[in-house]
Amino acid sequence: MEPGSGTEPGSGGNSSDSSWFLYYAYGSNLLRERLLLSNPSAVLCALARLQDFKLEFGHHQGKTNSVWHGGTATIAQSPGDEVWGIVWKMSTSNLSSLDKQEGVEAGIYVPIEVNVHTQTGQVLTCRSYQMEDYVCGPPSPQYKKVICMGAKQNGLPTDYRNKLEAIETNNYAGPVPIMEKIEAAMKAKKISSA
Repeated sequence: MEPGSGTEPGSGGNSSDSSWFLYYAYGSNLLRERLLLSNPSAVLCALARLQDFKLEFGHHQGKTNSVWHGGTATIAQSPGDEVWGIVWKMSTSNLSSLDKQEGVEAGIYVPIEVNVHTQTGQVLTCRSYQMEDYVCGPPSPQYKKVICMGAKQNGLPTDYRNKLEAIETNNYAGPVPIMEKIEAAMKAKKISSA
């Protein structure tokens, strides 16, 4: 399938405008400033839940993530559970940068198609990502903080945000350069909106 054909995962499939796709984020890309670092076309579309999945954190092939210094988020099928997240509408021109950020070429995550339910009852077909071949492990405090900030920024349900806040971390206290980029982007936004 060619990107932009309107039939690839997350394109919505039924749109006459094939220059965009829908992306379902449940991890660090909940935070607008994190996603916009490499994907400037992202526009908030909806809050949504993914039914019969649960949020997990893991290390691909048992190796700690070198960007976040801990486990990173993935989704795993789990009947009766749900994962809340954000649907972003993105230009197909950002598809390769999103895949790169998610480590698709390195085989860390694979793109998948998911059907999510918005708060208004609409069902949207979105592109998302699922980690391959992982060992469960806690996230770094910095990674958890970005997820929690994104959940709050976008108004995810309070009970779900409380579950995110309760996630145990690995207590990593070293430098996380991407966190500095995110914080700089957030400061720049505050200055420009002042």
